Amino acid sequence: MENTATVRAHQHETLDALAWRRLGATAGHVEATLAANPGLARIATDLPEGQPVRLVKAPEPKRPMVYLWD
Repeated sequence: MENTATVRAHQHETLDALAWRRLGATAGHVEATLAANPGLARIATDLPEGQPVRLVKAPEPKRPMVYLWD
């Protein structure tokens, strides 16, 4: 999957479940998707069947390198 894709929701699916089903994770992806879809937050807890959602794959967070012997 690229950074964005339009997917259709299953009946009574939540945005979290949609992100998990397509991306295998929710952290960061749900927030980025809500920012890219104005008004989606109002129905994110019970998406209608077939609702198109522009799902956004958030970039992986950068983790600082930890050195044990500094």
